[in-house]
Amino acid sequence: MSLWFSENYADGVVFSIKVNKQLASVKSEFQQIDVYDSDDLGRILVIDDYLMLTEKDEFIYHEMLVHVPMAVHPKVEQILVIGAGDGGIVRELTRYDYVKKIDLVEIDEMVIKVCREFFPQIASKFDDARVNIHIQDGLEYVKYCQNQYDLIIVDSTDPVGPGEALFTEDFYRNCYKALKDDGIMVNQHESPFYPIDVAGMKKAHKKIYRVFDISEVYQAHIPTYASGHWLFGFASKKYHPTRDFNADRWNSLGIKTKYYNTDLHIGAFALPNYVKELLKEAENEV
Repeated sequence: MSLWFSENYADGVVFSIKVNKQLASVKSEFQQIDVYDSDDLGRILVIDDYLMLTEKDEFIYHEMLVHVPMAVHPKVEQILVIGAGDGGIVRELTRYDYVKKIDLVEIDEMVIKVCREFFPQIASKFDDARVNIHIQDGLEYVKYCQNQYDLIIVDSTDPVGPGEALFTEDFYRNCYKALKDDGIMVNQHESPFYPIDVAGMKKAHKKIYRVFDISEVYQAHIPTYASGHWLFGFASKKYHPTRDFNADRWNSLGIKTKYYNTDLHIGAFALPNYVKELLKEAENEV
């Protein structure tokens, strides 16, 4: 008998992956965490029945959340990462020698434990000397930060369960306060395709647009995420993601990536018309 993991994208739309076996099933204080093994996509992390990552394409998501802001800000030294218990964001950030401190705030320690065991190539840099792990609610942590970080990366789950608080205007205002005068915040911004994701995307954009001086959106193709079309938010106090982007500076670092490059950086901000219209609708509600 074949085993399948299935995620509902909409009424009448289901995405399914044939799996060999379930490697882990853990109920933490906050959520259900499952790990599956598959031939086509490698190991798969699922939280509360939502696919979080696969070994096959996780690099796309993590590279686009990290290298886009790192190629814009001239000198990121102090970083706050909220969520990201799988370790992929930390792995990419530690490739920058000039980064001095990475504070990782993850509400669910079990996510980190599971990923250390079952995704060691992703959770490979938690022990870097620059990484400080805080098992805490990111919403509460950021309340007490002021003028502290060059970059904040919000790698949240979807806006349900523990991740819901990371899509509120109060949270974004606290992130703004926690950033230095030229700080940048990036976040996973949901998909613009299926209705439930569109609603979350528009709510997030409207709130970020209210708070930040610069609020732009960029995209990537992630095959195993809903519709394959995924958005990211780029919010900044000073730097524009394309006008202040320095391709030569980033290329000089010699960081080898599988998805991100400086040509793609510019193109990622060229959005389809239907996405532009959805974002404009959200902005007009401000």
